[in-house]
Amino acid sequence: MGATERDQDGTIAALKKVAAQFAVAVTPHLQAQIDPSDPQDPIARQFLPDAAELVTLPHEREDPIGDTAHSPVAGIVHRYPDRALLKLVNVCPVYCRFCFRREMVGPGSKGLSTEQLDAAIEYIAQHPAIWEVILTGGDPLIVSPRRLKEVIARLNAIPHLGVIRIHSRVPVVDPARITDEMIDALKSSDKAVWLLLHANHAREFVPEAVNAIRKLVGAGVPMLGQSVLLKGINDSPAALTDLFRAMVANRIKPHYLHHGDLARGTSHFRVSLAEGQQLMRRLRGHVSGLLQPTYILDIPGGHGKVPVGPVYAEPQDDGSWQVSDPWGCSHQYDDPATR
Repeated sequence: MGATERDQDGTIAALKKVAAQFAVAVTPHLQAQIDPSDPQDPIARQFLPDAAELVTLPHEREDPIGDTAHSPVAGIVHRYPDRALLKLVNVCPVYCRFCFRREMVGPGSKGLSTEQLDAAIEYIAQHPAIWEVILTGGDPLIVSPRRLKEVIARLNAIPHLGVIRIHSRVPVVDPARITDEMIDALKSSDKAVWLLLHANHAREFVPEAVNAIRKLVGAGVPMLGQSVLLKGINDSPAALTDLFRAMVANRIKPHYLHHGDLARGTSHFRVSLAEGQQLMRRLRGHVSGLLQPTYILDIPGGHGKVPVGPVYAEPQDDGSWQVSDPWGCSHQYDDPATR
């Protein structure tokens, strides 16, 4: 286990305990990106186990965003009226050490049976308010192109669906999976298929990953980016700027920057909300709006995602507004619509 080389305080016994609790997997592609001489290597810290994962704080939860409370049938999470998650599989090519579903995924975790998948798709078909389906898991692009194409075809046949969204890390963690057959499966739908790429550091955009992304975008698959704010990995203006520039340079619009969820054993990755807001404030005015995602908190307990970025305009007692510019100066704004 390579984690022992970078974690001076960890022991083999402690790391075995981590692996016994939470799934561990690293693709050969990612192994080649790790710099063993750097104890803070951003690839290693995301994917190699750490003895710090054995520390569980009182506020951490097995189901930090409340998936279970909103799961009417196996494989479905229906938290918002117009969209639902379809958790196609419970395995990934790699396992992020900060994953909010770390209690539910990994080798031995059962995916949906044929009967369960039938029931999940039937649930979507019977709820006409659902306009968007998000394939997640696990990582849905770990399935074969044939199976993915079959699932997309079944969703494509539901008249009230407008969008099929796929959340994946595959293009940057196992880019060889982005084959012509996989792209053919993604293009097989009459409905819009969007791919949301999870990436947290600019170093994930190596040539193999860039080539996989170019194949997807060049084939007409629109891509958005989502990231998790992680202490010691991307919690600086420079690191976030590099990450979002890498996305935009590869025609991926940064969509969400997630505040870290309260998953067990993840406190060493956690940044405070105030620090996150300050980071977003420091990006404003210094990088293009193309590079700025929405800073999001998934409220613990299943209450949904909300923007938690800095506030730039505050109402005053006299009816005016105090507005802060990107450089921290305040200005009065009299709203003519209220005069």
